[in-house]
Amino acid sequence: MTQLVPLQEALDSILTGITAAGQTESIPVTQALGRILSEPFVAAVDSPPYTNSAMDGFALRVSDSGRELPVSQRIAAGQVPVPLAAGSAARIFTGAPLPDGADIVIMQEDCEVDGDRVRVPIRRKVGDNVRFRGHEINAGEPLLGAGERLGPAALGLLASQGLASVVCAKKPRVALLQSGDELVEPGSSDLPAGAIYNSNRSLLEGLVQQAGGEVVGVWHLADTLVATCNALQQAVQTADIVITTGGVSVGEEDYVKPAITALGELHLWRLALKPGKPFAFGRIAGKPIIGLPGNPSSVLVTFSLLARPILLATQGARDLAPFSIWLTAAFQRKGGPRAEYLRGSVVNEQGVSKVRPFANQSSGALYAATQSDVLIVAPVGRDIVEGDSVEVIPLKSLF
Repeated sequence: MTQLVPLQEALDSILTGITAAGQTESIPVTQALGRILSEPFVAAVDSPPYTNSAMDGFALRVSDSGRELPVSQRIAAGQVPVPLAAGSAARIFTGAPLPDGADIVIMQEDCEVDGDRVRVPIRRKVGDNVRFRGHEINAGEPLLGAGERLGPAALGLLASQGLASVVCAKKPRVALLQSGDELVEPGSSDLPAGAIYNSNRSLLEGLVQQAGGEVVGVWHLADTLVATCNALQQAVQTADIVITTGGVSVGEEDYVKPAITALGELHLWRLALKPGKPFAFGRIAGKPIIGLPGNPSSVLVTFSLLARPILLATQGARDLAPFSIWLTAAFQRKGGPRAEYLRGSVVNEQGVSKVRPFANQSSGALYAATQSDVLIVAPVGRDIVEGDSVEVIPLKSLF
């Protein structure tokens, strides 16, 4: 029997042979959500680009506070003020440029207005309610590094610097091969005896898109070695990465592993992982072939832990490991010979965030994943007792 490979050992071995494709394209910032930045970005302008008011109120010299002042001008956002007359205040609105001579803004709620005059309270601190030029960012300052995955905040930051387009890694082209004579595509009115609807295609297409890939072909494999070999040969001509589901276990009808061996190289098979033991990785014509198990929850876990980092690595992403945090266990569990990734929910008990797994951890149960907040990491051989700190991966950080 082939020895089970620990998850981290398998991932390290795979990623050692994965290099960024180096193919880039310039795309509009408005369309760059989730894309991987290919070049470091340096600030082109100061932010804020000019000193401005952080509040609706009155701009004045701090030395003039504590008395009644004439209102010498009104400044709205987008207007260019004149220098502030000595001994006066300017009516100013949030985001409007501060006039030369003013060094403080006093909120309108703290002032008493009487016609064209205003009584302002005494203040001693220069700069109150003022956002100074370059306070957040100075021109020339590094902002985003190559390999950064662009989220909404990063897109807003790029736009705030005047960028309309950005250079990102091209999306890796992914082919999906799905094994199983029992699979029937959704939409069929009748489900024959012994058949199941194909959920893995929709699941995987979503996961691939979330990881920045583009699905360029889908093959439904007949359960024969010849059909599997033919589809794999077509897929490697079409795509940069091939992902298969099913057909990687030890059954007589599992042909993906022998097909990879026949056409290329099988680098590893079978992980010390639950769910997801029958995982395979190899290459055909230099293209990575990722063999995922057939059960939907196993697909979800093995894609998230192994296929997702591979797709990100080909795009030159900087952060490949899933984001994780530590929470308090509200359960107990005996350690086993394989690392387990349990679908679980987060609960608040008297101000303490705790986590507990769902009762149904079957590798075929997909509904539990839709109700889960996290994957709970149960390491090999480690017993978990209630109150222990356990590592969890928020599912929303993966997809």
